[in-house]
Amino acid sequence: MSLKFNLPTPLSRAGAMVLHLVPRWSARLFWASSGWRRIYTQGSSVRLKRLGYPRGVYSRLACRAYSAAPGSPEVMLTPERYPVQRLPFSTVSEEDLAAFECIIPGRVITDPEQLQACNVDWLKTVRGCSKVLLRPQTSEEVSQILRHCYKRNLAVNPQGGNTGMVGGSVPVFDEVILSTALMNQVISFHDVSGILVCQAGCVLEELSRYVQERDFIMPLDLGAKGSCHIGGNVATNAGGLRFLRYGSLRGTVLGLEVVLADGTILNCLTSLRKDNTGYDLKQMFIGSEGTLGVITAVSIVCPPRPKAVNVAFLESPFYVLVETSGSSAGHDSEKLTNVLEQVLNSGLVTDGTMATDQRKVQMLWALRERITEALSRDGYVFKYDLSLPVERLYDLVIDLRTRLGPRAKHVVGYGHLGDGNLHLNVTAEAFSQELLGALEPYVYAWTAEQRGSVSAEHGLGFKKKNVLGYSKPPVAMKLMQQLKAMLDPKGILNPYKTLPDQA
Repeated sequence: MSLKFNLPTPLSRAGAMVLHLVPRWSARLFWASSGWRRIYTQGSSVRLKRLGYPRGVYSRLACRAYSAAPGSPEVMLTPERYPVQRLPFSTVSEEDLAAFECIIPGRVITDPEQLQACNVDWLKTVRGCSKVLLRPQTSEEVSQILRHCYKRNLAVNPQGGNTGMVGGSVPVFDEVILSTALMNQVISFHDVSGILVCQAGCVLEELSRYVQERDFIMPLDLGAKGSCHIGGNVATNAGGLRFLRYGSLRGTVLGLEVVLADGTILNCLTSLRKDNTGYDLKQMFIGSEGTLGVITAVSIVCPPRPKAVNVAFLESPFYVLVETSGSSAGHDSEKLTNVLEQVLNSGLVTDGTMATDQRKVQMLWALRERITEALSRDGYVFKYDLSLPVERLYDLVIDLRTRLGPRAKHVVGYGHLGDGNLHLNVTAEAFSQELLGALEPYVYAWTAEQRGSVSAEHGLGFKKKNVLGYSKPPVAMKLMQQLKAMLDPKGILNPYKTLPDQA
């Protein structure tokens, strides 16, 4: 087991946060409200009443997450909302479409209705106007497509599950959309080492199911696991709910196959745990958000599946979702009970519920994972994914509630306390330039003053490209620009993303 705290607060109240970090734990924090099950002691044991949701909370989240929004306005085109100018790329011609059809017959999509979803991000805050979607199945097909686009100076937007939060997975203008959706095959799995090799378009939840059937788990878990692709996860260096225990993808990814801008296939798809031969080239592409190359295959090490999992949902000034996992149910339960006794006796925890049954565990986790969906039903969402010192993690939420006042419907903070990752969300009836001006650059300057990061796990994408300087010095940004120019001299890969405009 390992320590992993998360701090979500789905309601709009403010309050103090005091937590003692307990080694070898994982937890997530929610804002507390009345009505939860009482934890109490009898003798030396902690007893918790049977799992039950706080009245109305689960049903409200579920209904709001999946209810339709009839009559909602069409998403504004990105250039109409943000000051961005189209770069001098070529426009897709009939000859280009014919060339694509020769490379991937029957998988060149030009139907506007089918293109609509691929042009709009999951949050429905940015929209491009691409006229063509390409669906290759192999790295060789990706190579031929990029070779053609490179010669023709056609901009390309790589796209996985399109679950990104910063506008990095959809076109800004009319870039060619290169989808990995059909690149969804497991290439190999070693049932002793747990090393999985697969194509980039494999859906994370399907990979999780695949390795669980073989007594392993994916080192990565996200709320978007039912849609996101492993290639996109790697391209954004996604963090997720298992980050503190199993570490970053920079440590669990063993190798990559990547197609460069000119169509060159870089095969570094090693399955070795140790490979100390020169520069670790795969690291350039982890977190590069499709701007340096298109990831087509991934080699990743999967940890053994825990034999015992316990989840507790607790109340202090925040809701805390705690998950422990290990190899012995009795031993783990005893340690969990001891910790619960300590926090109860200290007054830190007042109410809560526990679950060991997998169905109930999943129901509790649904509360955490559906916060983003619930917020999207509250109107337009200004989202910020920040890393901050743990002791200052929630201060920004309280500060913004005072600063914004009635201009915002809700200011919500949740995230991962163990690694200092705050997900800051501000909801409004609709996009407001005035509200945006009150948030930016204030949020980024506040974060920089705390020596934090303007992006903890969601990347920079389109929306954060010009705030990189709040977290990186000029020398680092210059080196990033030089790497981009070397690997993609024409700048065709995911333009307008990740690097500042002057790049």
